[in-house]
Amino acid sequence: MSQPFFDVQDVSFTYPESESGAAVINHLSLRIDEGEFVAIVGANGSGKTTFARHLNGLLMPTTGKVLAGGLDTRERNNWAAIHRLVGMVFQFPEDQIVSATVEEDAAFGPENLGLPAAVIRARVESALEAVGMWEHRTHSPHLLSAGQVQRLALAGALALHPKAVVFDEATTMLDPVGRRRTMELLRQLNREGTTIVFVTHFMEEAAEADRILVFDHGQLALDGSTQAVFSDMATLSRLGLELPGAARIAERLREDYPGLPGGVLDEAGLVHGLTSLIHFERGPIRQASPGARKAEGGIIQVEGLGHTYLAGTPLAYRALDAINLQVSERTCHGLAGSTGSGKSTLLQHLNGLLRPQQGTVRIGPYNLNDPKVTIKDIVQWVGLVFQNPEMSFFEYYVGDEIAYGPRQLLAERGGGKAAKAVQRTQIRERVREAMNLVGLDFEAYKDRQTSLLSGGERRKVALASILALKPRILALDEPTAGLDPASRRAIMGNLASLMQNGMTLVIASHQMEVLADLGGWITVLKHGRQALDGSVEAVFDQPEGLGEFNLEPPVAARVAYSLRQSGWPLPFGIMTEDGLATSLKAVKEAAHE
Repeated sequence: MSQPFFDVQDVSFTYPESESGAAVINHLSLRIDEGEFVAIVGANGSGKTTFARHLNGLLMPTTGKVLAGGLDTRERNNWAAIHRLVGMVFQFPEDQIVSATVEEDAAFGPENLGLPAAVIRARVESALEAVGMWEHRTHSPHLLSAGQVQRLALAGALALHPKAVVFDEATTMLDPVGRRRTMELLRQLNREGTTIVFVTHFMEEAAEADRILVFDHGQLALDGSTQAVFSDMATLSRLGLELPGAARIAERLREDYPGLPGGVLDEAGLVHGLTSLIHFERGPIRQASPGARKAEGGIIQVEGLGHTYLAGTPLAYRALDAINLQVSERTCHGLAGSTGSGKSTLLQHLNGLLRPQQGTVRIGPYNLNDPKVTIKDIVQWVGLVFQNPEMSFFEYYVGDEIAYGPRQLLAERGGGKAAKAVQRTQIRERVREAMNLVGLDFEAYKDRQTSLLSGGERRKVALASILALKPRILALDEPTAGLDPASRRAIMGNLASLMQNGMTLVIASHQMEVLADLGGWITVLKHGRQALDGSVEAVFDQPEGLGEFNLEPPVAARVAYSLRQSGWPLPFGIMTEDGLATSLKAVKEAAHE
């Protein structure tokens, strides 16, 4: 019989600083055995991160107890041993970066264990190689992209050679191939005997686990095998969760393809199930159309943009090189590329946080090369939502945080008592409207402390604080990272509505479904240079070419591509689940005529 590695016994937890006194974990009991591979899913604010931090003693139960490797986390004398046994990669990995270079940071843990220098060097090299960061070993962590920081945090945990590793959304900022490689690494660690516990909002990742824990308000709503949990669609839907993409498509197709086998969780299973039902002779496969050429000019014009961090020093790093970009008004322009390709640096040029070192940037009527153009001028045109929203918070309460920007803008208008009363009303209504747009209830959240928000809730607050400024252009860096499926759908619906009402969107994302759903144009970056430019349909109809950039098309595009390769007469340009389901229904009807 397997031994429990984590034994959670009737644990409840309330944050001491919580004004409401509500329990985040509520009488929770469970065990995770040695060598298990467990995924934790749940809506934003359901207690996943709080639970994860109990597993290595970072948080102590208010009541109840947690045993890690048989050691009680409440006993101070056990802490050092527990931290050797249990490695952790945080939801915000920059919180655990402590050294001046990548190599030194990965070595920090082993050095504190007092290991010999040769052992430390071997562990650091192995860990950095495993996460694809060895070539960056001499770089400063503060110059890394968010995805690279996530990889470095993972390397730091691996270098400890722990018996168990807890990952709190450790793939959120990674590109698609990086996510897949990380999951392969976790599976390899598990095969070698490491107990793996990982929190995720990606249902495709959860499907790779042997067991899934579904959290709801600090309690377990479901606990079972992958197949068992994903068979309970009623509970998942009630909690705002969903099936993996391929499984969702399979469920939609069952009326037209009743012979499709049950339990489909990935695209390979879906393609196999469909091709076993209908066989087509494979003929010549036509290439996808490159798409219509984008018109010149627009509300954003970037020409020959180049940027070097730490220019003139031995650590100089070329982040952008000869970038040309035109974004038309009321459209969505996507920025894609592997981790560290320059997407965030480009976005920060669009709202003036970085000024052009080379080339020119024009936003509406403003030339950002002109030193007379101020940030206040630009911010009323371009609102930027960072990929690490908590880094931009100023205020203690959510309502004040969202009101911060409008207060600065409206305060300049001056006026007497009556005018100021009107301004306060205007600010309050802006805050209410912005919170409604991102799915935050005004009364429930306006007096919440920003420090007690979950990762997904922080992202919503960050987006609302920019929407309250009413910009004409919205630049978003990973806008759906850290959001549960229901919140992700709501944000995507809101962004589509904003675009229909006249807003221009520029979105950098590793989640290709985000870019596919909003349509428009995509620029793919590689090592700071433009590698591809084209319509969403043209770029995503080339899955074999995207692999060069560590990207993968959305699951619907991948399934359509695989079926075309098997001879299915599917049109090009299928990007979404709706489009695939409609096309497959037409194929079935044509096959039976």
